[in-house]
Amino acid sequence: MAFLQLFELFILISIIGLIFLLVKCIRIVRPFERGLIERFGKYQRTVDPGIVLLLPFTETLKKLDMREKVIDVPAQEVITKDNAGVLVDALIYLEICDPRLAFYNVQNYEVATTKLAQTSLRNIIGGMELDQTLISREEMNRTLKLALDSATDKWGLNVTRVELQKIEPPKDITEAMSKQMKAERTRRAAILEAEGFKQAAILKAEGEKQAAILQADGKSSAIQKIADAEKYRETITAEGKANAIQKVYDAIHKGVPTNDLIAIKYLETLEKIADGKATKIFLPVETSGILGSLGAIKELFSETKELKKEIRKTKTE
Repeated sequence: MAFLQLFELFILISIIGLIFLLVKCIRIVRPFERGLIERFGKYQRTVDPGIVLLLPFTETLKKLDMREKVIDVPAQEVITKDNAGVLVDALIYLEICDPRLAFYNVQNYEVATTKLAQTSLRNIIGGMELDQTLISREEMNRTLKLALDSATDKWGLNVTRVELQKIEPPKDITEAMSKQMKAERTRRAAILEAEGFKQAAILKAEGEKQAAILQADGKSSAIQKIADAEKYRETITAEGKANAIQKVYDAIHKGVPTNDLIAIKYLETLEKIADGKATKIFLPVETSGILGSLGAIKELFSETKELKKEIRKTKTE
């Protein structure tokens, strides 16, 4: 009975020991981690994520987080080249490239990187004047990144990005800069307003000039068109009168007018001339054609008198 109890105790101890050995021999490395295996305190190999088997009591596993880290560099006061104190802080983004170097070459790479960034910031800003530091943020970011990259290579780190969060000058300098900025904006506003008035005046003058030119062109075109129309009207009228005179002249000559007809037309003309307020009629001294017409008139009056006498005789009889 005692032997059986001892055997059961031995089996129980063996199971517990086996479980303990399994716990010591099996490790799990997560996807964002890398493992460093040491045997008797000496580096052996680097393992990837997954299940890792270790030799019991001889090998140990050290895990490192490979995710990109953000290090906040505390604010510090830095003296510029022109003896102005500014308060500066920064953010550093870094990742582990070589887990072995990051674990064995530096005790705490985050603290080391932070101290290195503070020292580098003092060196960079100390060589620049205040105005330059306020407008050269991108340049300082690049310079600080290069300085950190060159120093952290032996630690197996890669600085992916550096950002200066704040560059804060002293209060008195800030107030002076604010006044300067306000004066500069006022000056720019005055210049822009003056330029606006100038452009408005120029555009107005140009508009009036164009309007005057267009108005003059319009008047000139109108006068030209009126003159052309009057010229055309007079030309057509003259041509019409000339054609009428020509037709009358041709008709008279084709009809072979007698002296009696010419005398009657002459009298009609005299009647029209006398149909006015004039008390005198001047007859032109003409050539034989006019005299012939007057003779014909005389003969016409004589024949008329003779005709009247004959009519009276007829009535009396």
